[in-house]
Amino acid sequence: MRSKEERHRAIQEIVSREEIGTQKELVERLRQLGFDVTQATVSRDIAELRLARVALGKGRHKYVLPSLELPEDVYEELKRQFGLFVKDVDRGGNVLVVKTAEGHASGIALLLDRLKRDEIVGTLAGEDTILVVARTEEGARALEEEFGGLLVAGGRWRRGAQASS
Repeated sequence: MRSKEERHRAIQEIVSREEIGTQKELVERLRQLGFDVTQATVSRDIAELRLARVALGKGRHKYVLPSLELPEDVYEELKRQFGLFVKDVDRGGNVLVVKTAEGHASGIALLLDRLKRDEIVGTLAGEDTILVVARTEEGARALEEEFGGLLVAGGRWRRGAQASS
């Protein structure tokens, strides 16, 4: 059985590349990719992923990924993603290592990049790990505290502990 995280990643890829206007179309597309889903499951996924259904005109609609234009929106989405998918935050010098559920590192790294924070020089994401390079060791310590707070708020342990969910 494929995981919820894999299904969410597939949904995000589908709606970013294809014109999917109904839950039924999304269910059919996911089934083509080997996911055994019901419309109720897809409905919950759409809500959790905060997909929006926008009008294309002439009675047509399309699901789209949430717009993250404002810095507050980016931070709120980062908090949500940390609560759902981040397992651990650790630091060595001016580098942070953020461990995520498999397949979620690149999406979370993108949000970190979109924060446009001066103390973050850049990020590098793999499948389940993000390296966050801070400008200074002091900046990395502050980021570690902040990100650790997001883990605690999301009900997860930090610094080497396993996720509590």
